[in-house]
Amino acid sequence: MNELPIVVTCTDRKASPPAADLQARTLTAANLPQRAEEWAHRLRTTPGPHTPLEDLYRGDQWKRALALTHAASQAGFTPRLYAASAGLGLRPVSSPAPSYAATFLPRHADSVASSSAQTSQWWDHLQRLDGTHNLPQIAGTAGRALVVLSAPYAQAMHHDLLALADTATDVVLIGGATDIEGIRRVPANAGLRHALGGTLTSLNVRMAASWLEHCTPGRLTDPPAQVRWDDWASQTARPERYDRTPVTNETVIAFIKEAKSTYPDASRTRLLRLFRDKGMACEQKRFADLYTSTIGR
Repeated sequence: MNELPIVVTCTDRKASPPAADLQARTLTAANLPQRAEEWAHRLRTTPGPHTPLEDLYRGDQWKRALALTHAASQAGFTPRLYAASAGLGLRPVSSPAPSYAATFLPRHADSVASSSAQTSQWWDHLQRLDGTHNLPQIAGTAGRALVVLSAPYAQAMHHDLLALADTATDVVLIGGATDIEGIRRVPANAGLRHALGGTLTSLNVRMAASWLEHCTPGRLTDPPAQVRWDDWASQTARPERYDRTPVTNETVIAFIKEAKSTYPDASRTRLLRLFRDKGMACEQKRFADLYTSTIGR
């Protein structure tokens, strides 16, 4: 069958706004274990509607993540897509769930923890929820796995990644936070963005699709494929050049108001990234000050 589990991060954009009880910002418990238990209780008791994760998440990053299944099929695999979520743990994208707001991104209103150590602890609690899957187990059963994670999510899942490395399966980690012995890691490379297109947010999933295109059919890694990838990446990568246009405070404030109405749960960091992706220049502290004066902390 040549099954290939593919793990991707979820997105903060959802098909419908979450109820207040399923926004991490409303958790009241002081310590992390109590907050995790409170969150688990809310998930269990919040009524529907429940939507399959593949339809719940939205945005370009998620569209590209779903497209990985086609790329995997073209590469000779039978793909199984899983979403790594700060609110739900690791689940197949066919799993139904209510809309929610929880993230490992720092300085976000719905961030579930304030340090990488705490995010790892939170993830361990999530993995006790009904319906979650064990990453080393699903990879070990298939004999391989393609894991596509941003740095904050890789840090949260560090224990799982260490256990995954011990399974001696064929694993490729796209993005991630650090090298792990036993896992072939392909760090995010912004120099490939001009060839792959899209924003930095979707870069990891676009790199994953390109990795599958360079694979030997039916094999996730082998020396010839690694050579093909290395040659292509070295010849293709170009340093990012930021020819952005300086703008007035009024333009920045107008953008913040409009973007916040479109993406109400987006963090300040994400809005700055969207702002710069539009080709406009603003120093980080200046953007933070204008954000605070416009929206508040």
